[in-house]
Amino acid sequence: MPDHTDLDSDENEQADEYESVPSSVIFEAIRREGEHELSRSTSALWWSGVAAGLAISTSVLCKGFLASILPDADWAAGISNLGYTVGFLIVILGRMQLFTENTITPILPLFLKPTRSSFYQTARLWGIVFAANLVGCMAAALVLVYGHIVPEARFEGILAISHHYAEATGFEHFAWGIPAGFLIAALVWILPRMESAGEVLMIVIVTYMIGVGGMSHVVAGSTELFILVVQGELGIAAVVFEGILPALAGNVLGGTGIFAALTYAQVREEI
Repeated sequence: MPDHTDLDSDENEQADEYESVPSSVIFEAIRREGEHELSRSTSALWWSGVAAGLAISTSVLCKGFLASILPDADWAAGISNLGYTVGFLIVILGRMQLFTENTITPILPLFLKPTRSSFYQTARLWGIVFAANLVGCMAAALVLVYGHIVPEARFEGILAISHHYAEATGFEHFAWGIPAGFLIAALVWILPRMESAGEVLMIVIVTYMIGVGGMSHVVAGSTELFILVVQGELGIAAVVFEGILPALAGNVLGGTGIFAALTYAQVREEI
């Protein structure tokens, strides 16, 4: 028979080890990752960003698939948003460049060394990754609409969730983008503490809450908006100024302006 005393002791030691990791160590791990991302070539950032835009679009696909087979009921969103987690799992576990992750990762080195060069490097990273994400989202929208790669009944579900996202005003996308940005930044902060199984579970929990909460994520939401542009239902100007830019501002405020700033404030005397 197993010695339960030894098992309990091992579990307690693992728990103590987990709890003993100070915030400054997590800060340093993310800061180093940020410096690595800042040093990557334009080509590497671009293609990783395009891949992320394509991959995050699977969140729209999978959520739409589930929405298409569920009844029109209040509880249906609790199930359909399980599909919303799929794209985030692919992007984050695949280590692709997603803009909302970069609202904290390259910002920590900037907080430590706020020079003109650091600002330029961060702006360069943000510009390349965000543009590449949008290109990937537009490519996914074009393939979905013109490629007929999913059955019509399932595509109707994708259109339904896209219409729902597009119904929000610019101010609502901004406001609803703040908690989404905060949660993604929190996820990036938490993941270095997690084991592989825990990492998957944490990604699912956090991104599921973004979906079920109806929050605005600028990259995933762009795929939904671009689908309607390609369908001829929305103009590109309305999409950019009423959807993409407000959600972008909200995500940056939540991820960088709130979470990253508070994170730095709590560890700056320890690093």
